Amino acid sequence: MDLSQKKVDLEEKDFFTNDNMKRLCRASVSEGCVLLSNDGVLPFINKKVSIFGRCQINTFFVGYGSGGEVKAPYKVSILEGLINQKANLNMELVNMYQKWCKENIPDEGTWGNWPLSFPEMPLDDDIVEKASKESDVALVIIGRSAGEDRDINKEAGSWYLNTDEAKLLEIVRKKFSKMCVLINSGSIMDISQILTYNPNALIFAWQGGQEMGNGIAQVLLGNVSPSGKLTDTIAKIENYPSTSHFGYPDSNIYFEDIYVGYRYFNTFKKEEIIYPFGYGLTYSKFNYEVIDVSKNDNIINIQISVKNIGDYKGKEVIQVYLSKPQNKLGNPLVELVSYYKTKELEKDEEEIINLEIDLYDFASYDDTGIVGYQNAYVLESGVYTLHLGFNSLDLTKIYSYYLENTIIVKETLEACTPKVSFERMVNRNGIEYEIVQTKKVDDRERIIKNLPKNNQTNECFYHFNDVKNGIVSLDEFVNSLDFEELEALTRGSLYSMNSPLGPLGNTGTFGASNEKLFKRGIPAISTNDGPSGVRMACHSTLIPNGITLASSFNDKLVEELAFEVGKEVLERASHLILAPGINIHRNPLCGRNFEYFSEDPYLTGKIASAYVNGVQASGASACPKHFACNNQEYLRYQNDSIVSGRALREIYTKPFGICIKESMPDVIMTSYNKVNGEFAYYNYDLVKVILRDELSHKGLVITDWWIREADSPIFRDLKTQAYRIRSTTDIYMPGSRGDRDNPGVSDGTLKYSLNKKSITLAEIRYCVKNVLAFCLKHFK
Repeated sequence: MDLSQKKVDLEEKDFFTNDNMKRLCRASVSEGCVLLSNDGVLPFINKKVSIFGRCQINTFFVGYGSGGEVKAPYKVSILEGLINQKANLNMELVNMYQKWCKENIPDEGTWGNWPLSFPEMPLDDDIVEKASKESDVALVIIGRSAGEDRDINKEAGSWYLNTDEAKLLEIVRKKFSKMCVLINSGSIMDISQILTYNPNALIFAWQGGQEMGNGIAQVLLGNVSPSGKLTDTIAKIENYPSTSHFGYPDSNIYFEDIYVGYRYFNTFKKEEIIYPFGYGLTYSKFNYEVIDVSKNDNIINIQISVKNIGDYKGKEVIQVYLSKPQNKLGNPLVELVSYYKTKELEKDEEEIINLEIDLYDFASYDDTGIVGYQNAYVLESGVYTLHLGFNSLDLTKIYSYYLENTIIVKETLEACTPKVSFERMVNRNGIEYEIVQTKKVDDRERIIKNLPKNNQTNECFYHFNDVKNGIVSLDEFVNSLDFEELEALTRGSLYSMNSPLGPLGNTGTFGASNEKLFKRGIPAISTNDGPSGVRMACHSTLIPNGITLASSFNDKLVEELAFEVGKEVLERASHLILAPGINIHRNPLCGRNFEYFSEDPYLTGKIASAYVNGVQASGASACPKHFACNNQEYLRYQNDSIVSGRALREIYTKPFGICIKESMPDVIMTSYNKVNGEFAYYNYDLVKVILRDELSHKGLVITDWWIREADSPIFRDLKTQAYRIRSTTDIYMPGSRGDRDNPGVSDGTLKYSLNKKSITLAEIRYCVKNVLAFCLKHFK
């Protein structure tokens, strides 16, 4: 059989975005817009608008890198969206920008060297003054981007305004009595300088994919009331405690510990908050009333009435925060434990909301033994208080109870401990620093004790149909495979990206990759990049980026959108989308924050669950990534995230845990970086102990594309691929050694380690069984 015949050629096939997908994309953009201030200048009803800023035309639809390189069938710029919605625009100024942008096409750069912003069209006082006489309001658009391998810089034109942008705002402010500023960015940026120009309205429109222009126009023109909320705290960059421990080449100490984002600012530095987490205005006004709060063991039920008391119909997000006792461990002042987005409420209409909160889900992790239960999730004795409101600062106490005795919620193994001592932030009714004295743990005995037991080899030849039809068990099938077959199933196809065994533009394939495996009936599984749509050679819908979806605080909308994404995966003859990205916004400068959701692990986990549920309900598979602590793009292939056991579990792996519990993703991808001294894909404690055992992931685990060669520091002769399999990372993707000019040769390290008895066939079969269990889901 010619394996190239397995290739599915879809490059020339026309794919169009269906009407439902268009509707969901527009709704996500509209609901994800975050209105920070407005004195009544918005919406633009019966107003003539002069638009300034080239991003009205050269709109940033998505961030750069593999997650954004979707071949969209079309893209609607901000200007096009306003024209489509018949906005009353100053067309003389529009024509001027169109002519200039046509003559000054922006340089999109190369991989990892993409522009963070575009040069602006020069303006003088006369142009702006003429526009002011012909218009009622100015709309100034500021554009920003970043991406994979490309962090945001603490420089003008990236985090800060550049000279041209500052001059533009200064001139427009001087000439116009009404000025609205719209930020077209993949993440937050410095707004302190923007605020010095006293805009009458300020709105984050993020990066909304191919329907961005239509979605934001609906909000600007008043057809939809904005209802998005900030998923990050906005402050000056120097005030984030992670900033001084970000951007280093070799390692970053997670000094702030669990005090990421609002957990830090609300607890210690409220005065440094410019806009709080969860903040966002609407055109209307809403009121809430607590109807009832009841507690049954660890479950709290809340019933709330939310009423629209304003003049516009719209949606509102109600947020619930928990204050835990400041006992021995110390805790943030508040943490998000529930939220709900209302339906669209007409004037004077109300909705009754019922929320259920499991307090065990928000137990603190004791990694020091200070409470007396080292390596355990605990609820310390003391007062627990629930607060209700519209953001993390605007809160009202609604319920308190006293826990008399400390509860051990779950005990764990000591795992993935830091290998060095470092300073970490703790709360002792204020900021204090303590030196965490870590100890090196010899994992040899524990790992050997937990290895899968060897099983017998069956000499029979089985077809994969025999497993599907229940004639033989999956274990029997796996035991019948020879080493060549086993080895091939623990890696991708060896063809690198765009494998000939899948549709054009695939990210790589796994499963069947040689003649013997095809004869057994095993399918070749095709993967494609995400999360902003299906990245293939053919057209696919470019959906709003991660921060836009999360800012909507609308799980149902995200799930419906992701269902359409899953349908597109299958229509393109693929199986697995490498999405969603659910790393934490540890610091605003991370270049890939546009793909991720939030600084908050609970919100991140809930939005991720909605995304995965949607994709997998379609029949496709989802792959949350990157496990774990991929919070910096600069030298991500080698950087070491030095993090406490508490922060690792309460902040960085928690979104994955929520996602696993609520949506059971078929696949999870490991990150490139090290976590406490060991690359994530080799890290037995991270993958086996935490991901599989603590968080109960039952599915497949794959590497990100290409890994670094390494030998185990604990087990002699345990080399690269065997070292990975020992950690129970099932598949090395895309399967090549990293030499893209000669991708067809296996590196031989698995055979070497097996011959040296550093790894067993049972360990290899464990991973192969996971691979084939996944293949069964897509076997036809």
